[in-house]
Amino acid sequence: MTFDGFPEAALDFYDDLEMDNTKTFWEAHKETYTTAVATPMKALTSALTDEFGEAKIFRPYRDVRFAKDKTPYKTHQGAFVAKGPSTGYYVQIGAPGVRVGAGFYEASAARLASIREAIVEKRRGGELEEILAQLTAAGWEVGGQRLKTAPRGYDVDHPRIELLRHKSMTLGRSYGFEPFIHTPELLDRVRLDWRAVTPLVDWVLRYAKG
Repeated sequence: MTFDGFPEAALDFYDDLEMDNTKTFWEAHKETYTTAVATPMKALTSALTDEFGEAKIFRPYRDVRFAKDKTPYKTHQGAFVAKGPSTGYYVQIGAPGVRVGAGFYEASAARLASIREAIVEKRRGGELEEILAQLTAAGWEVGGQRLKTAPRGYDVDHPRIELLRHKSMTLGRSYGFEPFIHTPELLDRVRLDWRAVTPLVDWVLRYAKG
């Protein structure tokens, strides 16, 4: 299976889905989803498997059982390569274009405690600071869920308090509507960017315990 890029039809599909997120629309355009979104995403992630591992391509259906928003379909298609619990690499396509990322997306209490312990320690915390500084200077954006205040038991004046507030931590960048997302070049871009953020993934895998 060869990856040739995501066609324009993929972006158009999600533009329209955001306007008409109904089963009627989905059933009428299911073939477009399959050919313009699902099949290229499978080809993209398959081409990256040897280096990064097998990806989970998420279902397009939303779990609305406990949600106030009852729209039935996700307005993007994501895929995730897990290297540890909720830790790894991510790629998605939606109406805003293509986006890539990596990091840890959630953590158990024990794993989060071990990550914070590493952040506090000067050598390990300094290592994380350097990783993030280098990558943000290269255009990556730090994301993730953060506490509004210091986590319990930590000094609000700690020099790495902003990192300690994270309950999850990701690095992401958007390709938007760059012409290369419609070509095989996208594969090389994702591969190079996943390599670039591997230091963050490796840092989490080294120090997150439990």
